[in-house]
Amino acid sequence: MNGKWLSIAVLVAIAGLLLGINSCGRSQELVSIQIQPAVETFGATNIPVIDNMGAQVQLRALGTYIHPPVTKDVTNLATWASNTPQMFTVSSTGMLTATGASCGGTLISATLTTNKSAGGISSSGALVTGYMTGNVVCYTGTGGGTGNPLLSLTFLGPGTGTVSDLALGFSCSTPGPCSTQAFASGTSITLTATPSGAATFGGWSNCPTSPTNNVCAFTLSGNPVVTATFN
Repeated sequence: MNGKWLSIAVLVAIAGLLLGINSCGRSQELVSIQIQPAVETFGATNIPVIDNMGAQVQLRALGTYIHPPVTKDVTNLATWASNTPQMFTVSSTGMLTATGASCGGTLISATLTTNKSAGGISSSGALVTGYMTGNVVCYTGTGGGTGNPLLSLTFLGPGTGTVSDLALGFSCSTPGPCSTQAFASGTSITLTATPSGAATFGGWSNCPTSPTNNVCAFTLSGNPVVTATFN
């Protein structure tokens, strides 16, 4: 009888060992990234946008893993990007900086390529991206401001794309919106819509002049709000 129970105990121990080895062999998988803070806002309606230049906040990227479940700081591992670099820049270590050239809201992303587990075990490659929203409040007060018109861009449609004026160094990508007070009244604006991926350009709304295909050209005055549609 003792020999029987000893054999069972040995089998149970071997099974536990094999299960542990199999568990260790599973690749730890990154399933999501959360950026903190989720929303950051600079400025106020009575503060000129240019006065926000250089304002900063340190972002953190937290990765959620499974096998086993754990949360890790991946701030310095992620690739950071600003959807509107004229409004915000973001460093490789997640430092968000307002440029003072544009106002409105934009998305900031942190992306990690998951092609290996934390233990170096190969796993299927994938991109995991997290987002936060950066806002700069547009100046609407009087006195002390730039005196420049407020040029705003918004987007419609399910497609993606970018509207830019390369000569002026202005660019805004979906989902937007973007606004800027960087240009003086009377500035010649030439907005060019460029679809991305499989998207197509669907046309302009509220272009101050008659647009030509994917180009909306006009002389800046007032506070125009131009809308581009990507299908």
